[in-house]
Amino acid sequence: MIVDVAGRLYCGDMALLHRATLRPSKLDLLASYLGSGELRALGAYRFDDPAGHVGIESHVVQAGSDVLHVPLTYRSEPLAGAEEWGIGTIEHSVLGTRWVYSACADPVYAKELVRAILTGGSQVEQYFEEGDERLYREPTATVIGNGTAGTPVPVISGVHAESFDADTVIDAGAIQVVVRHGLSTPEPESTSGTLSATWSGSDSPTIVAYIP
Repeated sequence: MIVDVAGRLYCGDMALLHRATLRPSKLDLLASYLGSGELRALGAYRFDDPAGHVGIESHVVQAGSDVLHVPLTYRSEPLAGAEEWGIGTIEHSVLGTRWVYSACADPVYAKELVRAILTGGSQVEQYFEEGDERLYREPTATVIGNGTAGTPVPVISGVHAESFDADTVIDAGAIQVVVRHGLSTPEPESTSGTLSATWSGSDSPTIVAYIP
């Protein structure tokens, strides 16, 4: 098993979660980053870093009348060259200081996002481990890519991210992917691949990322 920087133990495609105290809370950190006094959490979903080094978690929150999609990565040390994409730090009661980034500038997130879109992937299942028991944690948001299992995923070693209005474009060299942050805006009309999310209270799946 591998402990990742968000406090998860990896065992195959499962995430085993620590029950831990976070200071500040993720919602408070997001509110500070977004410049919003009040946020309401609608849901969150996670991807795996196969190496177990980077925590990958995307949040869907409501700020006033707007619904926002904010992917984050959690690291045990700063990500070189990504200073402008830093969100802040969180003190984890089990794992210590975690550096939090907008995931769009993190190549580990980009690879797993592209993988999910191209191969029809989804979020990781989550469990709490208590003694000899594993307790399933019901997801608060689910995602699904519209691709096909077994589709080759291009090698991604670095990314260049640039934000435009309510979207961020991730240029990963062999492929580009767009992450939608403002989910209250119209969905794209033409795509070659999508990742769609649902959460409690949503009427239908919403595109949160896509390959143009």
